[in-house]
Amino acid sequence: MSPGIGLMKRRLPTEKEAIPLAVSGIIKKYNVAADLVKTLETKYDNEAGDWYVALGFNEKRAIVKMDSVLGTITDITEI
Repeated sequence: MSPGIGLMKRRLPTEKEAIPLAVSGIIKKYNVAADLVKTLETKYDNEAGDWYVALGFNEKRAIVKMDSVLGTITDITEI
């Protein structure tokens, strides 16, 4: 039996760890330079244990959703 999310150690415990992963996801998906990607807003969902990072680049904006326990990007949505 595996422990619940509350008992597992998070791989993305702070905003400092979440932002670089979000930026790398945007760089990989949209093939943009790292210096063009700007952080607009970050939010942590306590209930789901997910990070949401809003990024701006090349006149576009995207929200990157990440699982803080697994340390992976679960969704990138352009807005």
